[in-house]
Amino acid sequence: MTPEQTGKAYDSITGLWTRPEFNSENGTSSYRHALAFLPSNLLDGTHFALDIGCGCTNRFVPIVEDKKLAYEGIDISTNMLDIARKSLPEQTFYHHDICSFNFPKQYAFISAWDSLWHVPLHQQEALLVTLCHQLEAGGVLMFSCGGVDEAGCHTNKAMGPEVYYASLGINGYVSLLVDAGMFIRHINYDQYPEQHTVIIAQKPCLNTSP
Repeated sequence: MTPEQTGKAYDSITGLWTRPEFNSENGTSSYRHALAFLPSNLLDGTHFALDIGCGCTNRFVPIVEDKKLAYEGIDISTNMLDIARKSLPEQTFYHHDICSFNFPKQYAFISAWDSLWHVPLHQQEALLVTLCHQLEAGGVLMFSCGGVDEAGCHTNKAMGPEVYYASLGINGYVSLLVDAGMFIRHINYDQYPEQHTVIIAQKPCLNTSP
């Protein structure tokens, strides 16, 4: 599936995230944990956070803003973004495929909660390297992924429409991040025995010693 097809699939099921029974705490503890790794110089009110696959709930916005970061969101789903923008019209939202996105700046924090796995397998490595490069020194990358042993992809209709999922495999993600110069700060199978996995990595801080 192409990213555009994935976006249309999510357009058709946006209501799953606007129902009263949606768990608005989903992912919030991982965001707080990841943001705790940020150094103080990135918390002075002049830095930015990018939420990839931001969706429509805006539930991560106050967590990010509590760290004095300016929140920006990006999503491929038109309907998701329409709802997000109506709820928070003052926020910056981008309607774009993250793989071809022209990043306007570097970020102190980049997150991809339940979205990276929709990126085509053959594009994930390049995207992750780009995300690492787009972090400021000391910046943090947090994403959820399929923590499987081997790289692979598949589609299913668990949510209704056919949706694509891909993973580099847990060792694939770790190796790529280390090769990109990142420090692995946290790996958690947070819904074990399911394979849902959270990875937190940090770009080295600038060496300010004489």
